Amino acid sequence: MIKAKEMMNSKWLGPGMLLGLLAAMLALPLFSNDYVLIVLWNGMFYALLALGLNIIVGYCGLCDLGYAAKFAIGAYTTGILMKSFGWNFWLTLPMVVLVSLLAAILVGAPTLKLRSDYLAIVTLGFAEIVRITARNLDITGSASGLNAIARPELFGLRLTKSIHWYYVFLVLVILFVFISHRVRSSRFGRALAYIREDEDAARAMGVNTTRYKLYAYMIGAVLGGVTGSFFAVRMTAISPQSFDFTQSANILLAVILGGMGKIPGVIAGAVFFAVFPEIFRDVPFIGDARMLFFGILLVVVMIVRPQGFWPERKRGALK
Repeated sequence: MIKAKEMMNSKWLGPGMLLGLLAAMLALPLFSNDYVLIVLWNGMFYALLALGLNIIVGYCGLCDLGYAAKFAIGAYTTGILMKSFGWNFWLTLPMVVLVSLLAAILVGAPTLKLRSDYLAIVTLGFAEIVRITARNLDITGSASGLNAIARPELFGLRLTKSIHWYYVFLVLVILFVFISHRVRSSRFGRALAYIREDEDAARAMGVNTTRYKLYAYMIGAVLGGVTGSFFAVRMTAISPQSFDFTQSANILLAVILGGMGKIPGVIAGAVFFAVFPEIFRDVPFIGDARMLFFGILLVVVMIVRPQGFWPERKRGALK
């Protein structure tokens, strides 16, 4: 029975399946209209955020209720540098990485010794600080936010069409999946798994739990910041309302719904969360109440599959 399950997992995660899925994703815009591309882009956007949060929550077992702050920092850093200082978008990305790292260290270094509810409150408070600060500073556009952010150019082509952003975000998803896989399969990833399963035992084995948790928090912050940077130029406008607690809860819900720690599961959860409400938008008797049905479905899924759609298989001795 165990061997059969392992063969099934290897079949679904084999190179042939991945190449086929990639080919389908590359060809999909040829048969889709702008509306479909926008919905798929929204799914990939949440997939990027979920992959970043998965390193913090899924790999390390931390409780982060303020992940919206991470991509808010990236979005506002890019928006401010482009609007106020005339920077090229691509030159803002290294600065976004730097600012995201500094913010992660500033928050994580003194607080990651906390656990469970206490850490959740700290991350939630930090997210509110970022949102309220953005709402009250002139350089961030105050409550109205920043608008008319210029679209970037890539190889002489200005990225203005939906198909352009579909492929840009597809490349980002592939990059984030690669980073997530490398982290998970590395010695660092195994240390995070030990911390997630039993932090006291990991500390007794010589793992510097505070340092490794900070590293995970920094990586998750950078991925969120980069996603926020691309979000700002894709939307051309950002405001504090885009980074409230509801956004953080949605990202965390996508990770839990898909299966914490499992890369395909996290992506599936994010895509389901973003695409499902749109599928039933024009369905009679359901369209207006689709979010109600969506909420009921989420409750049912959590009862039937509390571990998520595609949970991570326990790795025995964590070799």
